[in-house]
Amino acid sequence: MIQPSRRRRGRYGVDAPYALLGLTVGAIALLAATVFLFAAGSGVAWVILLATGYTGAAATSYAYTTRRGKFRVWSSELDRLRLSGSERVLDLGCGRGAVLILVAGRLVGGLATGVDLWRPKDQSGNAEAATRANAAAEGVTDRIELDTADLRDLPYPAGSFDLVVSSLAIHNIPTATDRRRAITEAYRVLAPGGRLRIADFRYAPEYAELLRAAGAADVVVRGLGWRFWYGGPFFPTHLVAAGKPELSHHTD
Repeated sequence: MIQPSRRRRGRYGVDAPYALLGLTVGAIALLAATVFLFAAGSGVAWVILLATGYTGAAATSYAYTTRRGKFRVWSSELDRLRLSGSERVLDLGCGRGAVLILVAGRLVGGLATGVDLWRPKDQSGNAEAATRANAAAEGVTDRIELDTADLRDLPYPAGSFDLVVSSLAIHNIPTATDRRRAITEAYRVLAPGGRLRIADFRYAPEYAELLRAAGAADVVVRGLGWRFWYGGPFFPTHLVAAGKPELSHHTD
């Protein structure tokens, strides 16, 4: 089993790399402007200094979350699930395998399936080959499968998975209609008695309402704390937790 405290051997890239690049370049440009304005004796320098500090802190927060924080948060969330090890798990938008491999490390006899369209704008170096390399580096190749598919039209029968997870993927779908389709698909492939966990920093309440309307049980939305901030407290990540009721058996 992969222990959360053990150093990761895989290479997991940066989430939405252009966003972090923009924050970093912005902080450097503001710093340069601050130095110039102080040298010129401008009183505006203090205002720019504050902006520099905020932008630098936002870049630091983002970098921490994408490189370390999200791993710690997901490790804790998976521990709470108390997996038996035999589960069939689906990771929606698995990217380079950050959550997928954490799950696979907790399986004994189970299988973790990752699905993605492998777009590098969503994660740096995002590619199926990179995910397979990370699985090999972490020693879980025998416990994962990878598929290329659209989250809005999953290629699996209804009730295929005991656990469905997703981390910062569904919000990349641009329209509300298509996000609804993705959530509907996630719930469709969840087995009765199964559990669903979706981390998102934009539309978590929307997902929760859709799941309630679909008949999901125990639907909860909660914040994931500072370790999952993408740029500070104004960009928090929330977790949508839900379950699928067991099938009822009626006898005459």
